[in-house]
Amino acid sequence: MSSCSGLEESVVLREKIMNLKKLTNYMLITAVVLLASAGPVRSDELQSAYQKEYAYLEEQQRNLVSRLAAFKAKSSAERKALMAEVDVLSNRYRRKQNEAKNLNDIVFESERTLESARDNKNIFSSTFDQAEETLKAYSADTKINESTAADKKVGLLFARAFDVLEDVRSVRKEKGSFFTQKGEKVNGEILRIGEIASYGMSETARGILVPAGAGEFKLWQKPAVSVTDDLFTGRHPEQLDIFLYENRLNAVNASAEKNVTEYISSGGMVGWIIVMLGVLALVLVAFRAAFLRSASSASEKILTGIRSYIVDHDIAGAMDLCKKFKGSTSRVVSATLRNLDRDRDHLEDIVAESILHESPVLNRFGALIIVIAAVTPLLGLLGTVTGMISTFDIITEFGTGDPKLLSGGISVALVTTQLGLIVAIPALILGNLLSGWSNRIKDDMEKAALNVINIYDAPQLAK
Repeated sequence: MSSCSGLEESVVLREKIMNLKKLTNYMLITAVVLLASAGPVRSDELQSAYQKEYAYLEEQQRNLVSRLAAFKAKSSAERKALMAEVDVLSNRYRRKQNEAKNLNDIVFESERTLESARDNKNIFSSTFDQAEETLKAYSADTKINESTAADKKVGLLFARAFDVLEDVRSVRKEKGSFFTQKGEKVNGEILRIGEIASYGMSETARGILVPAGAGEFKLWQKPAVSVTDDLFTGRHPEQLDIFLYENRLNAVNASAEKNVTEYISSGGMVGWIIVMLGVLALVLVAFRAAFLRSASSASEKILTGIRSYIVDHDIAGAMDLCKKFKGSTSRVVSATLRNLDRDRDHLEDIVAESILHESPVLNRFGALIIVIAAVTPLLGLLGTVTGMISTFDIITEFGTGDPKLLSGGISVALVTTQLGLIVAIPALILGNLLSGWSNRIKDDMEKAALNVINIYDAPQLAK
């Protein structure tokens, strides 16, 4: 407040000095004007009055200047005091800022410590739950009071874990009961090899035991009776048949072997379509192979039979013999015999045209077999996509907790792919082999026709 009032007073003083200077100049101008207009007597009076007034004004100006100087000195002192006070306040503000920063750091570290403590608590809780679940699988007592401190809980769990380890690594006999393969429960002795294998002995049944659920045992489908007898009598079996299991609580069930029909049905409708296409491809391959075999053997027989007729230029006899044979080779050779009187170039064109005419017959079913070989893997891929979509739908609705719910879609995905490849690979190989065989028959037909022409033109070549 003192600074503001001093500033206002300085402004007032400056204004007074300026007004005084203006008034002095005005009076000076007025006196000059009056002196110029007045007479000699009046000018002396005015000059005397002006000097008095001017002296008064100079005194006023000196007072104001001195007051202004005093005010400046006072203002300078007050300014220095205020600057010192501002420095003190700034230092105090910086100290407060540092204190606030330190407090924020302390709060942040406290929050981190608290979060770490919560994480450690969760880790301890998870460890306790996992340890309890693990020990339950070995029928160990895992009940611990909730009010027990964490460090004592860990000690108790380790103590019980050591007890379980002692049981797991020991081989012992104990009285007990188990179920036979017919589902009857019998009493007897159980030879326990830790917690990984068991053998049972009773008056009516004996053999390898597997978990039946809820801590019970049952005879395995391959009981290994002789090994069990040796173990219970203290003898060493030549070969130890054993079934290792994870724990006693989860029942072990023998997986039923699927027959062919069940295996194909596991692939769904796409699987059956692939199998039907495979059967169709197999039938077409059989028909095509039989037809090509017949065509291949006819070429040599026809050429051997008509050679003597051609040497004798008995075209009619050769034609009659060709009519006894059926097939592409007989038709090509007949066309050659009918046109033997033509020139060589024209005759070769006739032979080529005849072979080209018979090509569709020799290529019968070949394209369809190749199409089946190309389509079946795509159908397998379709089944794979369908099965995966079904699996994801089940995951969306039920989650991933039960693997049995997912096995259906995965089975379709894998089985169809396998069936598609099983059909496609043999169909592709056999289709290409039969196509090569067909091309060789065409070459044999061309050779037979050219041989007929050459023998007719030069009979000595037949000898």
